[in-house]
Amino acid sequence: MDIYINGKTADITLETEKTVGELLSGVEGWLRGSGCRLNGLEIDGEPVAGADISSVFSRNLESMGAVNIKVCPRSELALDALCKARGFLAACVQGEGPEGIAGLWRASPAASFLEDENPRLFRDIDAAFGPGGAERAAKAENIIPLVDERIRELINPGEEIGRIESLVAGIAGRLEELPLDIQTGKDGRAAETVGGFSAVAEKLFRLFYLIQAQGQDLSGILVESSPVYDFLGEFSAALKELLAAYEGRDVVLVGDLAEYELAPRLRSFYEALKVPA
Repeated sequence: MDIYINGKTADITLETEKTVGELLSGVEGWLRGSGCRLNGLEIDGEPVAGADISSVFSRNLESMGAVNIKVCPRSELALDALCKARGFLAACVQGEGPEGIAGLWRASPAASFLEDENPRLFRDIDAAFGPGGAERAAKAENIIPLVDERIRELINPGEEIGRIESLVAGIAGRLEELPLDIQTGKDGRAAETVGGFSAVAEKLFRLFYLIQAQGQDLSGILVESSPVYDFLGEFSAALKELLAAYEGRDVVLVGDLAEYELAPRLRSFYEALKVPA
C-alpha cells in the first residue's frame, strides 16, 4: 500500500498499524508538533467525507492500494473557521433564519474546529447563538469585533503588533497604578486592570507564536538580555503569581509584581516583538 500526504509520497513505515484508524492516530501524533492538522482523507482515489471518516477507521490497510492523507496548517484552518463563524454571526445580526442559525452554526465544521482548538473562544462565539431575537442579535454584534481581531492576527500578526502600541502602553501604566487602586478601594478599576493585562499578555503570546508559525524565526531575539523563551517562561510564571496574589488579596505582593516586574516586562516584550515584525 502507498501512503501519501497532500498527494506526495510520505516517508511513513508501517509497524504495528493495521487499520486506517491506527494509521491516522500515528499521523496525528506527528502533526501535533508540526503546526498542521488532519484535514481530509482519500482511499484509492475516493475522498472520504469529514463526517464519514470515523466509519472507515476499522478498515484494514492491506485491502487498500493507496491512502492520501490531507493536512493543512492550523493557522489556515483557524482563519477559515473564524471567517465562517463571522458569517454566521453577521446572519444572526441581520435576523436571517433566527430559529435555525444556531443549529447550522453548531453543526458546522467551523464550530467543531474552534471547539477543539480554542474552547474559550468557541464558548464566547457560541453564547451569541442563544435564545431571543433582539438579544441574540445584540450578542452577535458585540462578539464580531473579537472575531475580527483574531482574523487580523492570523492574516498579519506583525501588522497587528503595530496596532496595539497604545494599548500596551496604557495597560502597563495601569499596572503601575494598581497598588494605589487597591489601597484606595478602587476594586472595580483594579479588576479591570488585572483582566486587561492578562488579555494583552495573552495577545502578545499569540502574536509571537503566529509570527513563528508563518516562518519568521524569533527564537534568537533577546528580551531584557534574556533569550526569548527563557523570558517567556519567567513572564508566564510572574503572571500566574500576580493572579494568585490578586485572588488572595496579597496587596503588597500584587503591587511589587505589577509595578516592578510585569509592567516593565510587558513593555520590553512588546518592543522586542515590534522590531523584528
